[in-house]
Amino acid sequence: MRKIVLASTSPYRQQLLKQLQIPFVTAAPEFDEVIDPHVSPALQVRHLAVGKAQSLASQYPDAVIIGSDQLFVDQRGRTLGKAGDERGAFQQLRQMAGRTHCFYTGLALLDCRNNTIQTDHATFSVTMRSLTDTQIGDYLKRERPYDCAGSFKVEGLGIALIEKMEGEDFNALIGLPLIKLVTMLEQAGIQVLKKMH
Repeated sequence: MRKIVLASTSPYRQQLLKQLQIPFVTAAPEFDEVIDPHVSPALQVRHLAVGKAQSLASQYPDAVIIGSDQLFVDQRGRTLGKAGDERGAFQQLRQMAGRTHCFYTGLALLDCRNNTIQTDHATFSVTMRSLTDTQIGDYLKRERPYDCAGSFKVEGLGIALIEKMEGEDFNALIGLPLIKLVTMLEQAGIQVLKKMH
């Protein structure tokens, strides 16, 4: 079995990859994420995912490296990052309430053995409920989602902020599009569903 490396220290991405029941290791990518407002979100997340995967290539010359990155784009087309603190998160959620927004999740699979790279992205739209300031404040005190793009964790209490979701792969919303990843792994010769003897 080829060594598989997840270029991420995100516990959410690690949990998702465990669903595929394949052995893997994690490593922190050595890559500075720079957001260019002149580049489309779809291209941007692919570029960031590739950068993360390539940053570990010299450390794992025989591995298959998975890179992923996510951007959250509000209804007006503005890219929202991680708020970082309660005040920023409150402002983000207040502006997002009652509107539909889109997550873009980039995916890259780098095969270091032959230096080939596959890239793709998935989108997932989220319509937020109309929320009062009290509801937003209560949510932030309980979940403290300051390290999440858009300031909510859909895999936690953040689901209570949402009215509707649409997309092809729910996992993309959490940070790793598993449906596309399975296809990429198979193209790299790694069968997720192999015959059991």
